[in-house]
Amino acid sequence: MQYFVIGERELVLAFSLVGVKGAVAMNRAEALDAFNRITGKGDVVSGVPITEERAKILILTEEVSVMLEEEITDWQLSGEYPLIVEIPGINGHLEGKKSLTETIREAVGISV
Repeated sequence: MQYFVIGERELVLAFSLVGVKGAVAMNRAEALDAFNRITGKGDVVSGVPITEERAKILILTEEVSVMLEEEITDWQLSGEYPLIVEIPGINGHLEGKKSLTETIREAVGISV
């Protein structure tokens, strides 16, 4: 498994059509459970680690990312796989979130 997505039902369904596995997360508990399973930290309820191959890239919607902000920051600082990529949800960008183009423009100083 190379990719895994956590987000709204429609988005997870869309990714499944191209072969990407995923988990639907409508609240923080569901999002945290899926995040812990895919990062190898185990199931929140049972504490049992996931036994299947871990994804290399974890795709999160912005809504899920907001729910798991602290956990995501800690994971990114650890420098382990999966790499985390945020995408807009079904309703588009959240207010105050920068797009990828805006982030690149800030980092590089040129328009893309």
